[in-house]
Formats: sequence, C-alpha cells, structure tokens
Amino acid sequence: MKKRSFNRSIAEGLTCLLIVGGLFLYLGLSMGAANMLNTIMHTAHDLLLNTVFYLMAICVITGALGRILMEFGVVALLEKILRPLMKPLFNLPGVASLGAVLTFLSDNPAIISLAQDKRFASYFRKYQFISLTNFGTAFGMGILVIVFMIGQGFYWEPLVGLFGAFCGCIISTRTMQHLVVKAYPSYKKELAVEGPVENRSEKKEHRNSVFIRALNAILDGGKTGVDVGLAIIPGVLVISTLVMLLTFGPGVGGAYTGAAYEGTELLPLAAGKINFLFDWLFGFSDPHLIAFPITALGAVGAALGLIPNFLSQGWIDGNAIAVCTAIGMCFSGYLSTHTAMLDTLGYRKLTGKAILAHTIGGIGAGIIAHLSYLLIITII
Repeated sequence: MKKRSFNRSIAEGLTCLLIVGGLFLYLGLSMGAANMLNTIMHTAHDLLLNTVFYLMAICVITGALGRILMEFGVVALLEKILRPLMKPLFNLPGVASLGAVLTFLSDNPAIISLAQDKRFASYFRKYQFISLTNFGTAFGMGILVIVFMIGQGFYWEPLVGLFGAFCGCIISTRTMQHLVVKAYPSYKKELAVEGPVENRSEKKEHRNSVFIRALNAILDGGKTGVDVGLAIIPGVLVISTLVMLLTFGPGVGGAYTGAAYEGTELLPLAAGKINFLFDWLFGFSDPHLIAFPITALGAVGAALGLIPNFLSQGWIDGNAIAVCTAIGMCFSGYLSTHTAMLDTLGYRKLTGKAILAHTIGGIGAGIIAHLSYLLIITII
C-alpha cells in the first residue's frame, strides 16, 4: 500500500514538473527568459495596483450597501417579492429566494451558510437541496460584476447580462436537479433534513438607535468587503497574469521588452481556428475575448481584471459586455468553489454533475444575453 502511494506521488510530481516546466519553456523560448520574468512581475504589479484595489473598493462599497439592506429589512422585502417565482422557474421552495439575494450581494458560499441552518434546509427535498450549489453560484458576486461593468462606461448592457445570468441559473439549477434524480431517484421524495426540526422563534435583541445600527452595518459590511477583496488577490494576480501571457502579443514593433501585458497570443490563435463558433454563440467579434469565460471558470474577479485591457485594445463592444456579464455572473468561479460547497453539504460525490450542469447553464446565459442584446438593438 505504501509502495503504491509512493509511486503515485512520484507520478504526480513528474507530471507537475512536465506541465510547469513545459509552460515556462514555451514562454521562455517565445519571449526570452528575462523578458518573460519581467512581464510576469510587471503584469502582476499593475494588476494589483490598478485592478485589485479598484475591485476591493467596489467590494467595500457593495458590502456596506448589502449590510445596510439586510439590517433595515430590504433583503426580507425582496425575498417576499421574489418568493412566488421560485417554484415555477427554479422548482425550489420560496425560501430559496433569500439565498439568491444574499449571494447576489456577497459571494457563492453565502448559500451554504444559509443551507446549514436546519430550519431553512427543512423546506427542501434532497434533490432541491443539492441544486442550491448551482442556484447560489449563478448569483454569486452579481452586484460586483454589474457595478464593475457600469464603472467601465456601460449602463444598460450589464442589465442585459443580468437577465442572461438569470436564465442561465434556471438552466443550471433544473439540469442539476434532473441529473441528481436520474442518478438517485429516491432523492426526489426524501427530505433534506430527517426528523423534527426545532422551530424556535428568534430572540429579539436590544435595538440601538437607527444611526448606530446604520453605522455598524456600514462598518461591518465594509470589513466583509475588504475580506472579499483580499480573497480575490491570488486569483487576479495568478490566473489573470497567466491568461494574459497567453492572450496578448508582443510590444510595440513586434518585439518583447519585458513590459506588462505582453504575451504569446496562444489563446487567440487557438480560438481563431473555431472563432466562427464563438461568433455564432456569443457574437464575439475578436478571438481574444474567449479569455474571459475561460478565466471566469476559476475566478470571476480575475476575469474582470481582463476587461480594462480588452477595452484599451478596442476588442470589446456592448454585446461583449452583456455576454461577459452573463457568463461572469453565472460561472462565478464555480470550478474553484463547487467541490468545497458540495463537500460542506455532504454530497461531494455529485461534484461532477454540478460542474456539468453549471457549464451548460453558463453557456446558455451567454447565448441568451447575446440574443437579447441583438433584439434590443433591433428594436431601438
């Protein structure tokens, strides 16, 4: 047994060395070793100063806003308004609408924190309960994505993307439910929580003045925003730097200088071979744009870091903003969160099905956003 484990470790180590070594060898031969290293450092540094801190500022503001809305009952009001939509659209109990609002104002894991409350979970069948992973992820960091896109000078296009993400969430959630019931038919009738659930009323705490409540909500929400801003740093710096190295081309005059945002254009070259597919599905006019959905698979914050540079290169139009908003919201870094989320719920074995369902949902979100944008442009 120990020998098998040792051999597996050696195989994994060699595979890792081959992949990492092959990547750096390719980049070094294309750009020159010194230029490659300088570009990596300069790109990461520029992303930290001009993208991460900007995203962190948005996280702080939106975090404070979200906490204010929760403190003064706006979230509860939205939950009551959205509740009638849950069953016909998502095949979920009405209380799931609270999860949509919370994840939209914060991040994917908010739905898991809510699901761990047995009183909340008692409303669900097992197959519905499991699909909360897909449902919550499609709304994760939604307000951050929309505010960021508006900050780039686009106003109604992100709202088209929001509609696309909403539709993608329906596709992802219902697909996941179908896959779960097909694999485990008993989950359709079994309750998510077995046995009686204590239905104790919440204790009313001493209420401070409106000013103190507002001040505490702003400070607590802003602190949460700082935590989210710090959490996205690795994704933005590591993933975005790697994607940019494979997306952008040489510097001015076609020579590598070691400046930020230089690269080998491998992704656009590969995407260009099948660009007709992306143009047909999403209306992408430039193959470089495929880097956004690829990056959003791992971290939507990292994907947003690509937008300012895409704008400076003139690759993005209103349609691309709508599609990227839809895909960014719906994907919301699900490859890096679904395993942990389902593990927390106790259904890690269904991670593959959740990823498949969400991939379908994200693609559907992009297609619907593209078609909706074309319809609006035609009407206008």
